[in-house]
Amino acid sequence: MSKRILIVVPSAIAAKGLEQVFNDLGEFEVCAILRDINGQELRSMAPDVVIVDPEIFDYASRSSVKARLAEYSDAPVIAFTTGPMDEEQQRQYDGVIGLMDTPPAIIKKVRAALEDRTEAPKAEGEELSQREKEILICVAKGMLNKEIADQYNISIYTVITHRKNITRKTGIKTVAGLTVYALLNNLIDMNSVE
Repeated sequence: MSKRILIVVPSAIAAKGLEQVFNDLGEFEVCAILRDINGQELRSMAPDVVIVDPEIFDYASRSSVKARLAEYSDAPVIAFTTGPMDEEQQRQYDGVIGLMDTPPAIIKKVRAALEDRTEAPKAEGEELSQREKEILICVAKGMLNKEIADQYNISIYTVITHRKNITRKTGIKTVAGLTVYALLNNLIDMNSVE
């Protein structure tokens, strides 16, 4: 069964180009092309992957794109960029596709985003410990391992071990994904995310 891709790109030319890349392969099906985010449509389409141009968001809300989309879908979100993108913005996405990427590179990035979501399923019955929740909150707030270690008076290696356990238990590998997890589980509120 082909994976469903939702393309949210305001440029009709760019959106059609992406659609053609996916149609040529047959492994993916473009379920819709939108010019802007519509939460209800996003929820009803149930895409396996969302490809979104960060330019559709105003500058202030670009730092919370992943959290906003997580309200409607748990699909991996891949940024489609037409220009340079700073590292901080890139971290909130499950992948980044550039305007100059070749079709094989685009497919590889989409597959990688899907694999990251399915590789480490949550272990049955395992919940985060209180300390792991504290570490997760710090990670979601953008703290570095050293800062977390200093705050809790533990070694950096202990922080790293907690982070590995959090990843294993949640199945989430990215900081952006962990931030969304913390938001959705009411461990933090939107105002505490940098």
